Amino acid sequence: MKTRNLSGSRTLVLGGSGALGSRIAGELRARGGLVMLAGRDRSRLRERAGELGPDVPSVQFDLRQPHHADHVVSTAIDGLGGLDGVVNAAGVVAFGPLQELDDAALDELVATDLVGPLRVIRTAVPHLGEGFVVNITGVVADQPMAGLAAYSAVKAGLSAATQALGRELRRQGLQVLDARPPHTETGLAERPISGTAPAMPTGLDPALVARVIVDGVASGARELPAGAFSGG
Repeated sequence: MKTRNLSGSRTLVLGGSGALGSRIAGELRARGGLVMLAGRDRSRLRERAGELGPDVPSVQFDLRQPHHADHVVSTAIDGLGGLDGVVNAAGVVAFGPLQELDDAALDELVATDLVGPLRVIRTAVPHLGEGFVVNITGVVADQPMAGLAAYSAVKAGLSAATQALGRELRRQGLQVLDARPPHTETGLAERPISGTAPAMPTGLDPALVARVIVDGVASGARELPAGAFSGG
């Protein structure tokens, strides 16, 4: 694996206003990188960016909107002076049996967790050179769970796309990393778009998960299965 010096790297972090995305951005900055945070909620974005530093830019965008892919990538290139990496830490979740999931929630899951990220990556790849792409797909990509059929399906689909993309772009020298951490305390389960989260054991610390993922980028890794996070 080819190691990477992250000093001076320019990274767009999708879901940068979230608990995990903001910590990944912080890890990248701690290693000398430049970041732009992207997400739906303008006030949360500004708050997270301010926590990271006065010079951290942010851009409001919506993965559900097809035309926003061009907007968020071009804004990152303009704001950072180029683009070396994209980290996808965005997503929504829905709980409950598949037959109880309505069309609106199903469409939002597919758009936000699968199609939207692929649009952004497709738009960004020509600008990344020998940079990197990270998709955080999660343990459900390997271990689909009852009560999470649709969520498991979109995450497994994104994981498959990530691994295939890595093969497609290997000659370009672009690192494509599929990160599949176990349940992490991001707060996502507390704001599902449908259903109610079941009782779950305490998840991993987002700071630990962020550190393992950025270590994976630096080491040139192409996948981080759930076991990679146990000793992070």
